[in-house]
Amino acid sequence: MTSTKTPLGLWRRLPLWQRIILGLTLGVLTGALFGEDASIFKPLGDIFINAIRMLIVPLVFTTLIVGITAMRDPQKMGRIGGKTILLYLLTTAFAIAIGLLASTIFQPGAGVHVDLEGDMVSQDAPSLVQILVNLVPRNPIDALANGNIMQIIVFAVGIGIALIMIGEKGKPVMALFDSFAEVMYKLTEFVMAFAPFGVFGLMAHVAGHYGLDVLIPLAKVILVAYIASIAHVLIIYSGLLTLLARLNPIRYLTGIVDALVVAFSSASSSGTLPVSMRCAQRNLGVSPAVSGFVLPVGATINMDGTAIYQGVVALFIAQMVGVDLSLMDYGMIIVTGTLASIGTAGVPGAGLIMLSIVLSQVGLPLEAVAVIGGIDRILDMARTSVNVAGDLMVTVLVGRSEGELDQAVYDEKQTRA
Repeated sequence: MTSTKTPLGLWRRLPLWQRIILGLTLGVLTGALFGEDASIFKPLGDIFINAIRMLIVPLVFTTLIVGITAMRDPQKMGRIGGKTILLYLLTTAFAIAIGLLASTIFQPGAGVHVDLEGDMVSQDAPSLVQILVNLVPRNPIDALANGNIMQIIVFAVGIGIALIMIGEKGKPVMALFDSFAEVMYKLTEFVMAFAPFGVFGLMAHVAGHYGLDVLIPLAKVILVAYIASIAHVLIIYSGLLTLLARLNPIRYLTGIVDALVVAFSSASSSGTLPVSMRCAQRNLGVSPAVSGFVLPVGATINMDGTAIYQGVVALFIAQMVGVDLSLMDYGMIIVTGTLASIGTAGVPGAGLIMLSIVLSQVGLPLEAVAVIGGIDRILDMARTSVNVAGDLMVTVLVGRSEGELDQAVYDEKQTRA
């Protein structure tokens, strides 16, 4: 038995989020101290990311089916789906507006002179028809193997509805998926025990790789993006929870710390999904039925952080090249960015593709996308954190509105690991 006075005992007494924060802090310090040599710790991060990715497909697939079969009411499922999409679109529009406001106030592009020569973003967003066609997997096994989350969602929803409709005959299969989901929850706990070491490795590599030479010229746009991201979480998300759900936003913020730290260090919304589910159910009291449906959808279509990034960077580029945008241009950025967030969510490099769409709509040079290429990873860490925070906020709101939120769990002080 380990004494609580030994270093190992003290470590185990710390809540998980504190261990992860400690790992992140030590990683940043190690990267700053050793520079590029800190990349020797990157394998720790790679192991952690691989372990997280290992969980994604089976966790999404099983929890979606369990969530749908737990509802047993097609009308309720449709109602939850409608609320989820509406809230995601609403918060995305707010996010772009906050990004535009922050850039208007702080003027990150003023006085910046950067060579615009570079590769243009040439990949186009898919059309609406193509998006709808691609939702249905031609081969569900292939969708599972390749981690195509939207196709997995469609396949899992179909299986869940079919299990409900066949009644008694479906109960053995429901029990199987329910047991499999519990196995995945336990496996997630094992992986999260390694999270502090994985986050340390990731942050040591990132901090060592990005030196001041890269950060100083574009420090202002990084700072504005981070300010806008924090403001969106504290004002919009906390405000919606307070006004619509009458919930204490402090409990929400403390309950999602684990997911935010993993999102920040990994820069992957899908990769953070297992941790988000754990936070939603254990820390925020949202039922598996709601969290198992809302979170996978959010990881796929909710891009509030990317929306903030679009607003900030679009105005940064306009200020940098000396273009004055009209109120119509501002409105076009909000509308285009909100709609593009759904169309490009599943495309690699979605942030840059969305940005190229927005820039082309308001007549800004696409070559300017290359300017932020060197700091995109740093911006990606912030926008991914906002995306994950938004997924969890919408999950709480939907759970509250459907009576699927355990108030006692939500109100409990977050001290458990």
